[in-house]
Amino acid sequence: MTEAKERTRDRISRRQVDKFADRRAQLAESALRTLAELGYARTSLREIAQNSEFSHGVLHYYFADKVDLLTHCVRRFEEVCVTRYDEIVARARTAADLERDFAAAMAGTLRADAKMHRLWYDLRNQSLFEESFRADVLEIDRRREEMIDHVVARYAELASVPARVPRSVAYALFDGLFQQALLRHLAGAEDAAAELERAVPAVLARVVAA
Repeated sequence: MTEAKERTRDRISRRQVDKFADRRAQLAESALRTLAELGYARTSLREIAQNSEFSHGVLHYYFADKVDLLTHCVRRFEEVCVTRYDEIVARARTAADLERDFAAAMAGTLRADAKMHRLWYDLRNQSLFEESFRADVLEIDRRREEMIDHVVARYAELASVPARVPRSVAYALFDGLFQQALLRHLAGAEDAAAELERAVPAVLARVVAA
């Protein structure tokens, strides 16, 4: 085979891979709406197909099963989530700036993306029973922990004090605070997001040494 033919074959192969990946992404975006509404246990590929413009057969072609689809969906959502606070960290010039903006961002995503966050916690709980996507959940959890660590490290730097707790503990504190607020928000508590926004600065101040 000539070098020109090999290059042509490689280009075609790359296009095919890109097209397949693009189609999976398109299907995942459509599936996210159903998954976020119904949750893992109540959602099947057939249910997703019925709530989208895609057939059951098409979903099966691009995803091996519901686990494959679900983990792909959550990974796409988390790609946005784990960079959510990067800009806030980058632009903060004082500890007070970071307290205010971080708290506002957490409250904002609670209001805007409650169903998607609910899907993440659903997946994390299911991983206690479903070993097939446990590795994916652990990787996403690691990235979320890293995201919170960036916030805490920058806050400690701006406040000129060291962090008081390990990064895993800081993550557990903010994750638990957020999950508690999410439950109240989904239960109809109108002040859930506002209370979260008020609580975040206090917790942030306590995870570094005064």
